Amino acid sequence: MKATGPCRDSAPVWMGVDSPLGRLALRAEGGCLTGLYLPGQRHAPAIPPALPDTPGDPALRAAVQWLEAYFAGRRPEVTVPLAPAGTPFQRAVWQALTEIPYGETVSYGALAARLSSAPRAVGGAVGRNPISILIPCHRVVGADGRLTGYAGGLAAKEALLRLETAQGIDNLEAF
Repeated sequence: MKATGPCRDSAPVWMGVDSPLGRLALRAEGGCLTGLYLPGQRHAPAIPPALPDTPGDPALRAAVQWLEAYFAGRRPEVTVPLAPAGTPFQRAVWQALTEIPYGETVSYGALAARLSSAPRAVGGAVGRNPISILIPCHRVVGADGRLTGYAGGLAAKEALLRLETAQGIDNLEAF
């Protein structure tokens, strides 16, 4: 999750991207992606009502390429500089999320044990992830393997996991 280049202080730049999950809102600041929000996502900031379709920042261009590959059922090869804003604990949790392999899941309890923390605290940080999909909070499941909690909705979480387990992009249309 480390930024691949220096993120400069600058005003946020937004854009919208159509996806099988609906229109995604992307935000970048100073050359780094700082937000990716699903429609109706909890804990999202105020999103401008009219989002341009053209990326106005290099991080937005990279994120669009990443998302195009991902939703086409391919593992993205594009590096996107990420700079999520959060507390040191939240950033540690989000970093741990980036270490969950594509197509695999981990329980909140296992993630909490890895971070020497409590599952509830980890769950709170996971739920406030500002860069959905690229920081794969959808890969965290309940202790029994069931899908639980996802700020973008459980149907979106299921669709993302199905895509990653090679069932194909066509399955997303059911959601």
